[in-house]
Amino acid sequence: MEFLADNHPRIVHFAVALLFLYPFLEVSDVLLKKEFLLKTAHLILSLGVLAALGGVLTGNQAHQVAMVWEDKGAIMPFKAINEHSFWANLTVWYFVALLVLRTFFVIKKKYIGYFRLIFVVLSLAGLLLVYQTGNRGGKLVYKYGVGTELKKLELEK
Repeated sequence: MEFLADNHPRIVHFAVALLFLYPFLEVSDVLLKKEFLLKTAHLILSLGVLAALGGVLTGNQAHQVAMVWEDKGAIMPFKAINEHSFWANLTVWYFVALLVLRTFFVIKKKYIGYFRLIFVVLSLAGLLLVYQTGNRGGKLVYKYGVGTELKKLELEK
C-alpha cells in the first residue's frame, strides 16, 4: 500500500486546487447569474470532494507507512501528523455536507436568492479549512521531511 501513500501529494493537490476554485465560481455565479457558472460550480465541488476523499485515503495509507517507519527506528512527528489528519477529515466532511446540501437544493429547485448567498459564505468558510489542512501538511514536508526521499534515506541508515 506504499503506492497509495506515495501518491498522496499528487492526489491531494487536485483537491486543493478544485476546492479553492469552487468558492470563486459560487461568487461569480451570484454576481453574473449565468447558468453555466451554477453547473460548473457544482461540478468542481463534486470533483473536489472526490479528490479530497482520495487525498484522505492516500493520507491514511501514508499514516500507516509512517507507523511502519517508526517501528524501524525513524522518528515520526505523530502529533503533527494527527493534527493534519484531523483538519483533513474535517475539511472532507465539511465539503461532503456542502455538496449534499447543494445537490438537494438544486434538485428541489430551491437554489435561488438567499440560498445562493449562504452557499457563497459557506464555500468561503471552507477555504479556511483547506488552508488549515494544507498548512499542517506543508509543515510535515518542509519542517519534518515526511514523505521525502531524505526521510527514506534516514530509514536506510
